[in-house]
Amino acid sequence: MRRMLVQGAVIAVMLWLATSDFANSRLPEASPSGLEPAAGTWRATPKGLSSLGPAAFLEAVLPKIKATPPEPRLTERIVHVRKGDTLMNLLLRADVPRSQAHLAIEALRKSYDPRKLKPETEIALRYQTVPAHEKAEEEVKASETFDGMRVALRYDLDLVVARNATGNFISEKIERPVLQELVRAGATIETSLFEAADRADMPTSVVIEMIRAYSFDIDFQRDIRSGDRFELVFERFLDEEGHIVHNGNVLYAELEIRGKALRIYRFSPQKGIADYFNEKGESVRKALMRTPVDGARISSRYGKRRHPILGYTRMHRGVDFAAPRGTPVLASGDGTIERANRYGGYGKYVRIRHGSRFKTAYAHLQSFANGVRKGKRVQQGQIIGYVGSTGRSTGPHLHYEVHEAGKQTNPMRLNLPTGLKLKGKTLTAFKKKRSELDQQLADLPLQNQLASNE
Repeated sequence: MRRMLVQGAVIAVMLWLATSDFANSRLPEASPSGLEPAAGTWRATPKGLSSLGPAAFLEAVLPKIKATPPEPRLTERIVHVRKGDTLMNLLLRADVPRSQAHLAIEALRKSYDPRKLKPETEIALRYQTVPAHEKAEEEVKASETFDGMRVALRYDLDLVVARNATGNFISEKIERPVLQELVRAGATIETSLFEAADRADMPTSVVIEMIRAYSFDIDFQRDIRSGDRFELVFERFLDEEGHIVHNGNVLYAELEIRGKALRIYRFSPQKGIADYFNEKGESVRKALMRTPVDGARISSRYGKRRHPILGYTRMHRGVDFAAPRGTPVLASGDGTIERANRYGGYGKYVRIRHGSRFKTAYAHLQSFANGVRKGKRVQQGQIIGYVGSTGRSTGPHLHYEVHEAGKQTNPMRLNLPTGLKLKGKTLTAFKKKRSELDQQLADLPLQNQLASNE
């Protein structure tokens, strides 16, 4: 503040010199009333100030300089959506006035439904901040005015809410510039596929996508052996500074088990709908997934066993997958939920009907996913609940059953219907895409150590 006063005083003296009789006395000729020559032109001078001395000039001008408020500056405060948050609650928690929060949300709603915001979504709250300054008789504290927000909808898309020229909030979606590159990576399995992928520092999201694609044909608990290997090509996106902002889809994968290579390619037979196909153009997707929970181990197989609670031998008509409490449970296939409630010793229980031939059941859940209820349609791979230990259970696990034509059957030995087989022009387009990927694969160096932010 002292520096501002000194600077103001210097400016005031310079103004006095420029408008004083001393300055005018050096001009080559007299000026018309109220004007003085400057580099061959005439300029107006402050009426009545040119006749003041330096001290009187400072006394007249300095209070006005001191009272001039500092320019506001734009600042941002980063917050994240919490589980169960509404956007209104988040803004109120950040001390945004309710009236301003309501107007900003209404503007945002014209471009995006705020109910779709997911936990951990980053939101930058923007403020016009006026720094603290002093008037002639009092000190004025720093003040903030809520100016809008920037919502990170995707790695390449922001939703910005800001004030327009009239002070009203408006919203706009703005694309972030990103650079796409293809990454080829591979590893040899010693103990497990996850361990090998972690050792090679591969992105977790990419490895899970590959496992899901193979899970219709491969039992990752029993089929994988030491010495098997895998390789994949996936998309990676970088920002303008070269930082990884997103790891995208797996475009190609090869899983070699006991010397036999299983290759799959990502392809969209219909606009916007992508799937994985083998080299012949046959979809790897089946009607049902064998393992409806990621990263779990089989703790009890289908067949007779001694019941851990009841103490006698009885038929175990399902497969148990041991997994940490809260692990997501996935729908094995497309279908309609027949029941989602507590069901005796099964605890919290979901049963899904998949057409006229198959049903699947999921027991001992900790809780159901949002929207899971009787009559609801679900898609294959959709989260329907979370691993728990409700009902007659000794620890957190998923009890999984498959009912075929009304009879319980072994999920691990199920002869599942094959998926889509490409034909005609679609098959020709697939072969062209496969050849392009094979060429890209040949030109990409194999990376065994990858930087990952996921």
